Amino acid sequence: MTTPASTTTVRPLTLADLPGCLVLSQSANWNQNAADWTLMLRIGQGWGIDEADPASGQTLLAGSIVALPFDTGADHAGSDPQAAAGFAWLSMVLVLPAFGGRGYATRLLDTATTWLRARRYATVLDATPQGLPVYTKIGMQPHWMFRRYRRDVRPDGPRQPPRSRPLAEHDWAAVLAADLPAFGASREAILRDLAARQPQLARVLVGNDGLRGYVFGRDGREAIQIGPLWARDDEAAAALLADATSLVDGAAYLDLADQHDGQLPALAAAGFVEQRPFTRMTLDIAIPPGDPARLVLMAGPELG
Repeated sequence: MTTPASTTTVRPLTLADLPGCLVLSQSANWNQNAADWTLMLRIGQGWGIDEADPASGQTLLAGSIVALPFDTGADHAGSDPQAAAGFAWLSMVLVLPAFGGRGYATRLLDTATTWLRARRYATVLDATPQGLPVYTKIGMQPHWMFRRYRRDVRPDGPRQPPRSRPLAEHDWAAVLAADLPAFGASREAILRDLAARQPQLARVLVGNDGLRGYVFGRDGREAIQIGPLWARDDEAAAALLADATSLVDGAAYLDLADQHDGQLPALAAAGFVEQRPFTRMTLDIAIPPGDPARLVLMAGPELG
């Protein structure tokens, strides 16, 4: 058998790369499953690097990166060539351990940011502590933080009656109207995908004066991810957190913004412990888009 030639060419990813993408996220012990990768590659742009497996000679997807562009209403062909057309969520910066130390992550980052700048998109990402120095080197600026919490099983005990109710079709207009300023752009495609995957976790809290909050969730490779969660006030946030965490019996993750650490006692009582922090970072934009004051839970570092 002829061993294929080694190459470090950065190329676009397609849905045909799904098996290799899953190997990459599993190699890092990340939670993404096939549905996550399919969503990201369908609505975004991914790039990868192929390499020859030193043991078998087979071609492997050795590294990846994905950008999810979000338009904010600016005109790409407008009179101001410096004005941002929107921002893009950058994620899935992964390299197989066997190919670490070759500069692949830097090459993938350069490819993605060059592509985004040519289209006038600023860059936003959520960095792990390991990734923080890599992103700082390319000029990304740190801002606020959130932390991932995990539990393996729901603690024994009765379930409290839910205060929220399942999301209905007529709720979408209010949910999207609240989410747009909170996130910084429309992410309707993502939210509808999450609602279809885990409809029991797509919930709203409605009062006499309208929408008070909403929460979504999704299945993952090893745990349910709860989020995003938007709430008008701390009471609404607590009610939605209690309902969502009560509905998940097995392993669960959630990413809580540091601004909302008043929810930590309730999360601890529900069995959650801190796993690791993330730092929101930006490139080519002074501050992150959106309003973290009401975004209690993130959708996850891969989705924002």
